[in-house]
Amino acid sequence: MNPMKLFQIKAAFDRFTSNHPKLTPFFKAVGEQALKEGTVVEVNVTTLEGKRFSTNLRLSKEDMELIREARELQNPLE
Repeated sequence: MNPMKLFQIKAAFDRFTSNHPKLTPFFKAVGEQALKEGTVVEVNVTTLEGKRFSTNLRLSKEDMELIREARELQNPLE
């Protein structure tokens, strides 16, 4: 991957987290306290015009394995 592109993505992500300061702590709390087999994750999106999109899923044993593997990629020495 192009190193300059990585810097651009990092800068964009930093702006995003600055614009939405509650999102990172929310995801951290969910990751630490709520992601367990059987947990229901729900996503709702409402457009500017008021149209709603909604879905949910119940985390399975396989989902938890994927989450564990993703965490290992993020923190390979832990």
